[in-house]
Amino acid sequence: MVSDIRGARRMNDIIIIVAVIIAVGAVVFSAVSVIKTRRILKNIHKMLDDAISGSFSENRFDETELSALENKLWKYLSSSEISAKKTAEEKEKIKTLISDISHQTKTPIANIRLYSELLSEEAVSENEKDYAEKITAQSEKLSFLITSLVKLSRLETGVISLSPKENNVSKMLADIELQAEPKAKEKGLTLSFTHNGEKAVFDEKWTGEALWNIIDNAIKYTEKGGISVTVKSYEMFLCIEISDTGIGISEEEQAQIFSRFYRSSDVKTAEGAGIGLYLAREIITGENGYIKLSSEKGKGSVFSVFLSKL
Repeated sequence: MVSDIRGARRMNDIIIIVAVIIAVGAVVFSAVSVIKTRRILKNIHKMLDDAISGSFSENRFDETELSALENKLWKYLSSSEISAKKTAEEKEKIKTLISDISHQTKTPIANIRLYSELLSEEAVSENEKDYAEKITAQSEKLSFLITSLVKLSRLETGVISLSPKENNVSKMLADIELQAEPKAKEKGLTLSFTHNGEKAVFDEKWTGEALWNIIDNAIKYTEKGGISVTVKSYEMFLCIEISDTGIGISEEEQAQIFSRFYRSSDVKTAEGAGIGLYLAREIITGENGYIKLSSEKGKGSVFSVFLSKL
């Protein structure tokens, strides 16, 4: 009987000891897990902070030294770092190529224009004079195309960046009006600009380029009537509205005219390269604005350029 009691007590002691060991083991395991988790999170935070700051290091780690999550993140950031370096290298190559194209084509085009003008001033036949004038016109088109492509490439590759800040639109529009007047007058079109010193946030040089592209198109594709430019102020946006009485744009083509190199079948024979409106949209959207089009074929068009006030 006594031996049975002792045996039962011994069994209870063993159970208690085992329970204590299990409890201690659980506490130790929990503590180790917490420490390991904190270390993993610390490493992940460091990787992300380094990646954000641009100082992420592509050091090699043994798979056993990293958690599966850390290893996946390291692989992703490493590939991103390599990709970013390759992108930077490609941009630098494009920048150099653009510079070379711009530099190498200026002199030949200038020479072509010069010689064609000299030729037209010589005592030549009417046919020869006509040929010289056509050479001059084509060289001007080529110069315009190359200049537009260079501008577009510089903007798309980040060689030129937009610097929007609060500006008054009046000076920009006054400069565009002076530029547009001779072209409108030559075609017998009326030209009206209405603005009252309204302000918005935009890059003056590049926004002026975008607006000029739209207004130049309006003059080019309007044969009678005129073009009016008005400014409307809203709570969050400033709207510059460009209306014309030109050929208009069909509903089917309105979604395509802002595409690069797109030209409507109605204007394929007219001067142009299909870059102006694409470049205008890239500039305006790049400074948190947008362009809206309202048009009907044969009844003119209205381009509304919205510039942010914030």
